[in-house]
Amino acid sequence: MVYWERYIKTAEEKILNRGNINISFIVIVALLAFMSLREGAFTDPMQWVMDKVMILPAIFIGLTFHEFAHAFVAYKLGDQTPKLQGRVTLNPLAHIDMTGLLCLFFIGFGWGKAVQIDPYQFKNRRRDEFLVSIAGVTMNLLLAIVFAFIAKILLVTAGGFFTTGFGASVWMMLEYVIYINLVLMVFNLIPVPPLDGFNIIAQIFNFGNTDLYWKIYSYGSWILVAIVVFGVTGMIISPCVQFLYRLIAGLAGLPLY
Repeated sequence: MVYWERYIKTAEEKILNRGNINISFIVIVALLAFMSLREGAFTDPMQWVMDKVMILPAIFIGLTFHEFAHAFVAYKLGDQTPKLQGRVTLNPLAHIDMTGLLCLFFIGFGWGKAVQIDPYQFKNRRRDEFLVSIAGVTMNLLLAIVFAFIAKILLVTAGGFFTTGFGASVWMMLEYVIYINLVLMVFNLIPVPPLDGFNIIAQIFNFGNTDLYWKIYSYGSWILVAIVVFGVTGMIISPCVQFLYRLIAGLAGLPLY
């Protein structure tokens, strides 16, 4: 009985707060952001500002739809928590995490405000936790594909528009939407807590309710710090995103540069 009380309390704390990031990770992110700022804003400030303005819509779309997908699937599977907390919405203000937003803005990977869930409300806990975990990255992939075909349709029907200065900016924003959604998908699939990839692996191999899960989870932020510091995220994200971008662009018939 004591074990179960401790286990349930720990499970609730971990899962309902699965988006917590260690302060050390935030410090590392701040340093990387400063380096990015120094390399871009200090060398060509006007171009840097323009690039960041162009990328903002993509960031808000990617983060909002990613977290909405988690909330919507959890709600449809019987968990009322996301609905009660106002997360079953496409309002970006409900989903934006400032640290994750700044990360995506400055250093190319990030996250939204984690959707809190109560797995005890699921009918089939292992299956439903898996579906909730995979919902966000699936949504990002679908958005990348949809926007690729939207871009293709616009290119065919209004190609001349994109030769103008304003049209070129619109085209760049469309490309960013595709790219950022792929970045969010690949980054969140890294199997390190509290990223979605860890929960996906935990459900596939059925160790989501074991002590091993919580032991790994307790060190998750430190592991994430380590892979960021040693550049592992860059080695994973960049080639994967480039491959997927070229694949989707090829399927949609978009020009590759």
